[in-house]
Amino acid sequence: MLIDAHCHVWRLGENDHAWPTPDLAAIYRDFNLKDLAEVSALSGVSGAVLVESQPSERDTEWLLQAAAADPLALGVVGWSDLAAPDAPARIGALAENPWLKGLRPMLQDLPGDWILDPALEPAIAAMVAADLAFDALIRPRHLPHILTLVRRWPDLRLVVDHGAKPEIGEGRLDPWRDQIAALAEQPGVHGKLSGLLTEAGDTPTAEAVAPYAAHLLEVFGPDRLMWGSDWPVLNLAGDYAAWRALCATLVPSADHARVFGETARRFYRL
Repeated sequence: MLIDAHCHVWRLGENDHAWPTPDLAAIYRDFNLKDLAEVSALSGVSGAVLVESQPSERDTEWLLQAAAADPLALGVVGWSDLAAPDAPARIGALAENPWLKGLRPMLQDLPGDWILDPALEPAIAAMVAADLAFDALIRPRHLPHILTLVRRWPDLRLVVDHGAKPEIGEGRLDPWRDQIAALAEQPGVHGKLSGLLTEAGDTPTAEAVAPYAAHLLEVFGPDRLMWGSDWPVLNLAGDYAAWRALCATLVPSADHARVFGETARRFYRL
């Protein structure tokens, strides 16, 4: 079973929509599960994980409703305000929905050490108690702090989205290479083979992303690396079928079953 471990749907102007903005013409329209089914069918995708695109519990509730109504959706990674005074209760309430598999605090534009604020510990404890995955939407500068986080919370099941968005467009492998390797040494940490083309800037090519994909596969291995399209954000740099085909060449055939399905199924409790 081929599982897309990372894709989005949204409705402009609804569910607290704030992004994408009109300047991103390629993705500035509504995207729904019917659209996903159409673009993913030729690649053989039979299930997908919906990931929040807005820092909004209203958006998360909408995603949960969409997942419950469509067999293509296998689960939802939503959002909740980890800094809210009642965060544990809110997380507990969301976790009662069987379609919720994890939460994604949108860390990429926040200070690197924001997630280490002691005020957030009750929320993280609630995630661990509910067995929710933590999707880390981060950039390379966050990696040392995420390492500290998982050392503090060894029972937190964490996956790094988009390889932590390495600076592929600049051809910069270091210090990302060593920092992601150090994080991957923690046994509960997983990675996503996703989002790399969008980080490649003006050169979204196989040659540009191959060293980064190879490193992710090396440090996580096929049992802790899962494939995702990051559709429709992917449309800014490529197309669904081409990204799927490229990753099929970057991942050894012996590892396909795990990277393209089994790892996501196990990690997200699908």
